[in-house]
Amino acid sequence: MFLIKDQGIGIPESDQPHLFESFQRATNVGQIQGTGLGLAIVKKSVELHQGTITFESTASQGTTFIVRLPITAESLGIESH
Repeated sequence: MFLIKDQGIGIPESDQPHLFESFQRATNVGQIQGTGLGLAIVKKSVELHQGTITFESTASQGTTFIVRLPITAESLGIESH
């Protein structure tokens, strides 16, 4: 498990349900450039590794993303029989 935390602009509650959808950007990003693809790509990548990604955010206070990836014999390079 690892966390990514910032003290940035946060994500408004109304935008949170769609955060991991392609081409979605929060309504409070203003002139900050982006395509709305980054978090969709991260979520897909985490899921391909049988993991999960969640987040907690408060507008004007920041966001914390929590990524959980399983530890398996394969990921440790151990042959399973």
